[in-house]
Amino acid sequence: MAPAPFAHSPSRALLLRLWRGHVARHGRRILLALVCTAALAGLTALYPIVIQQAFDRFRADDPTVVWLLPPLIVALTSLKALAQYGQAVTVQSIVLRVIEGLQNDLFRALTRADLAAVAREAPARHAARFTTDAGLIREALTKAINGIADALTVVGLVGSMLWLDWQLALLAALLYPVAAVPILRLGKRIRRASSGMQDRVGETASLLTESFAAAPVVRAYRLEGQEEDRAARAFARLRESLYAIARTRARVDPVLEALGGLAVAAVLGFVGWRVASGAGTIGQFTGFVAALLIAARPVRALGSLNAALQEGLAGLARVFAVADERPRVVEAPGAAPLPAGRGRIAFERVGFAYEGVPEATLTGLSFVAEPGQTVALVGPSGAGKSTALALVPRLYDVTEGAVRIDGADVRSVTLASLRDAIAYVGQDAVIFDDTVRANIACGRPGATEAEIEAAARAAAAHEFIVALPEGYATPLGPGGGRLSGGQRQRIALARALLRNPRILLLDEATSALDAESEALVQQALARLRAGRTTLVIAHRLSTVRDADRIVVMENGRAVEQGRHAELLAAGGPYARLVRTQAFAGAEAERVA
Repeated sequence: MAPAPFAHSPSRALLLRLWRGHVARHGRRILLALVCTAALAGLTALYPIVIQQAFDRFRADDPTVVWLLPPLIVALTSLKALAQYGQAVTVQSIVLRVIEGLQNDLFRALTRADLAAVAREAPARHAARFTTDAGLIREALTKAINGIADALTVVGLVGSMLWLDWQLALLAALLYPVAAVPILRLGKRIRRASSGMQDRVGETASLLTESFAAAPVVRAYRLEGQEEDRAARAFARLRESLYAIARTRARVDPVLEALGGLAVAAVLGFVGWRVASGAGTIGQFTGFVAALLIAARPVRALGSLNAALQEGLAGLARVFAVADERPRVVEAPGAAPLPAGRGRIAFERVGFAYEGVPEATLTGLSFVAEPGQTVALVGPSGAGKSTALALVPRLYDVTEGAVRIDGADVRSVTLASLRDAIAYVGQDAVIFDDTVRANIACGRPGATEAEIEAAARAAAAHEFIVALPEGYATPLGPGGGRLSGGQRQRIALARALLRNPRILLLDEATSALDAESEALVQQALARLRAGRTTLVIAHRLSTVRDADRIVVMENGRAVEQGRHAELLAAGGPYARLVRTQAFAGAEAERVA
């Protein structure tokens, strides 16, 4: 016998994974939710029977209706309210913990993913998975768990109907499933539309982030109108996607309403005929109709469940797709710690090409940085300098040749030992939305207060830090917005000093600073480079005159190597770069 189509469907696989990985671990809360759900369903199912008993006793002039039924109804409604509260609170506790687990897994996956994988999409697109997708999954989970309560309520009401009149119950049971076919079809449409909607949300968020970040350029170039047009087009596409989902979802309730009305009309007609012919009592008639009407809400909720479930599954698929992407930069089996040494770096005929880019960024790049030396990589934009720097801590892996540190291929050692031996300072200092102390301590978690302060003093940062409102405990705001560019850079240098690495990577750490800030940072850099092997990218050649070796790069190759004076005397590419910059500087001074 062939298995059911759903048995191996992607939806079933997603749900099983969600259950095993995130839901099942909350066993006690699930049990409590089920107890509350069963109590809620059972108490709801008693309503029609209480109504039937009340009408039949009224008709029979039974005196117990006066003193028995009112307390019974109060007790019934009170217990139902208690079960309803317990069920709602417990369900939300489970759902929110599941969403928290998914968000943690997603963040962990993105934090540990290859740099190339993270850079493929704008940060706003990644952020949308934590908000929009999480919201869709939360709604689907809530409705799915509440759907259990609705299903049990319907089962309980069906039991009441069977007890009241099995023939009428059979008639109602035959009519309601007719709604399943259109509901399932609508659910498939909603899932397809949800995927498109999430893409539009990511595009819009990315556009907004980009536009706000470029606010100075937008105003300086009078691009307000252009940006407004771009935003208007993005908002229109988002509206169309949301409207497509809303239009499809809007069909669900009317379909259920119409089919429910058909079922109620048929049952009422049949019940009326039976009561008129003396085959039933008024109490049975009233109780059955009450059960049918009470069942309408949970039946409608079960009908709309598929729509919400499909949206949630679409979001879940996107989250798991990111979490499942395996990084390519991984430790080799049996990787050993980086061997002891003083930081000798060797590029041995290194080649590298970015994924999806046909032309190689680096080709046959070879040079050596001896322990304690400062080696500068210079050349025009696009020469591959930053890419070469990124290969040392294995942000990317070489596609040809090897990068060796103290004789070991960086691909053969553990990532932790490799990166612990390296400190990086870029042109744009990365400052986290945390205190000064926490930002410096990133260099070596667990460092003492004395060690943090010593690093700050060495980076010429201590004086301005203690002048801040709360000193080292001062929050720096998003991106370190409370500091100047020079101050942010000195915090980054303090972080690198605290790390005490054997290798230092500098990506033009002073190019964006004014003269006074640059002088302070250069002093701190001199202390930081002392005794360490340093690779530095320099766009301003005046900053690398004292380098032990200068590697001149063009089109991913090393075309010249040597000291400043030697390369000037050779009259090659480096000499041309120096003359070009000297001419540009002279022209700038003349114009000024």
